[in-house]
Amino acid sequence: MPQQIFKMTDKGIYIPGADIYIDPWKPVKRSIITHAHSDHAHTGNENYLSHHITKPILKYRLGENINCTSVEYGEAFFINGIKFSLHPAGHIPGSAQIRIEENGNVLVVSGDYKLENDFVSGIFEPVKCNTFISESTFGLPVFKWKNQTEILEEINIWWKNNIDQNKTSVLCGYALGKAQRLLKNIDTGIGKIFAHGAVFNMNEILRNAGVEIPSAEKISSELNKEDYKNALILAPPSVIGNRWLNKFNPYSIGYCSGWMQIRGNKRRQAVDRGFVVSDHADWDQLNKAIKLTGAETIYITHGFTSSYVKWLNENGFDAHELETEFAGEAITDDEEKENISV
Repeated sequence: MPQQIFKMTDKGIYIPGADIYIDPWKPVKRSIITHAHSDHAHTGNENYLSHHITKPILKYRLGENINCTSVEYGEAFFINGIKFSLHPAGHIPGSAQIRIEENGNVLVVSGDYKLENDFVSGIFEPVKCNTFISESTFGLPVFKWKNQTEILEEINIWWKNNIDQNKTSVLCGYALGKAQRLLKNIDTGIGKIFAHGAVFNMNEILRNAGVEIPSAEKISSELNKEDYKNALILAPPSVIGNRWLNKFNPYSIGYCSGWMQIRGNKRRQAVDRGFVVSDHADWDQLNKAIKLTGAETIYITHGFTSSYVKWLNENGFDAHELETEFAGEAITDDEEKENISV
């Protein structure tokens, strides 16, 4: 077995030969960030490196003065003789898998990923390696997503039905990644689309970074209730149960999450409709991705780690649990904790 490239520390996944961390959860001197969700991108690092689309998001969320370098997918760079490159993860815009090669031994740290093309996040690229570090947010057989086209049609029908009932449609999903995916794929011909300030700001950052996203007007205090009639409102889940929603009354709330696959979660989230839309791989995608890497050794991070590792080992893989502070997709609240006053 080749010598291991990485080791775990109390700060995160560490590459000793390059003296650099991948998505550290405590401040370090040098870091590579897979994507800009808050469980993978923390403040306090002296240096950040990311994909070029992720860079402006990091600056927006962590501070304009952070020292951040960006590279393109597939662009090789060396640190202390160790070869690095970033490859599409398909999770959200700018998300990347980190390929690390030392003495012919290849490690891939995948961050979060999905295999279905959402037309805004890039397409997951299988990267051959000896060792693969994978999430398992939805690493149980019960989590199998419908085709994206089918789910989007359910959302379109829900919106049309709400119009027939003179209700405003409030559709909730993470401000970074999911909101843009929804905006890109929803039938914009049904009616007008508005964006919560957190979603609007993220749309502008991504659009300026070169991501093609349809327009959505920012919700403003200058607009009145009639302006939102028959409209679709894209908002982060943190608005659920907040008086901010009163300006759209009467309204119907839809919630987009992989956790909507489980019966009862819609009721617990106090929403009218749950749509199974996740930016993470489902059970089949996880298994396909792992097979495509050809990796000899698999490390499983956040999610259903113990049960998934057990299943992998029973099916011929050399799999191990890897304890991290990554969170995956939150089940109860918006992991982005966006400001609901806007």
